Amino acid sequence: MSKQILLINDMAGYGKVALSAMIPVLSHMRHHIYNLPTALVSNTLDYGKFDILETTDYMEHTMKIWDELGFSFDAVSTGFIVSERQAKLVAEFCRQQSRKGTRIFVDPIMGDEGKLYNGVTEQTISHMKELVKVADYIVPNYTEAACLAGEQYKEDGMTLEEADCLIEKLLAQGAHSIVVTSAVVDHKEAVIVYDYQTKERSIRPFTSIPVRFPGTGDIFSSVFMGKLLEGKTLIESTEKAMDATKALISMNQNNEDKFKGIPIESCLEVLD
Repeated sequence: MSKQILLINDMAGYGKVALSAMIPVLSHMRHHIYNLPTALVSNTLDYGKFDILETTDYMEHTMKIWDELGFSFDAVSTGFIVSERQAKLVAEFCRQQSRKGTRIFVDPIMGDEGKLYNGVTEQTISHMKELVKVADYIVPNYTEAACLAGEQYKEDGMTLEEADCLIEKLLAQGAHSIVVTSAVVDHKEAVIVYDYQTKERSIRPFTSIPVRFPGTGDIFSSVFMGKLLEGKTLIESTEKAMDATKALISMNQNNEDKFKGIPIESCLEVLD
């Protein structure tokens, strides 16, 4: 059954990331999609030069109007957050929505491969911790999970015991169900899944394609959320997201300008 989903994330003018990647995916999955941009970004950050226009004032006014109009959502998904004020605003909005039974998904977008993204500062980590506290599901990559947990990123990955320790530290931050992508556990690439309801941890192995596109995390998060809201289990939703993301990377691995991200509208059949 279709759900009403609000996406709180940035909108890039050039490149398929964040809202411009998530909206086509979730719309194709037949959900009703609404958006609240946290920032207008000139282009994907991979190009090295960019401009970011923060939209916190607009967001604050919009939330007030939506409240007056009585708008409601089945799920809220948050992504890129620009400032402390914005983080507090979004966290409070999510708390209010959660009290109404809305499911909260947080993708704490900060970095990858052991480094913070261009334009992201150490202060962003504390902002994201505010959102983790109100989330039903968080979907960090390993770099972001390590930042949230206050752990050092390990180039050669984690042991199974260290993966469990990472999950425990994220739970201590207030996280509920957790999906850590782009991890390496016992020398194997894996996604770590923790189900808050069953208290069970699972390791889902995969083999990556050695190509980097911005926006693949947004695609993963979208498919994961869309499947969960369809009624799939946490593990089923994770595996569907893994399969779809890998298929999209494989289809587009020879694209000349990878900084644009994946041209998602041309390959939505992968999601069927």
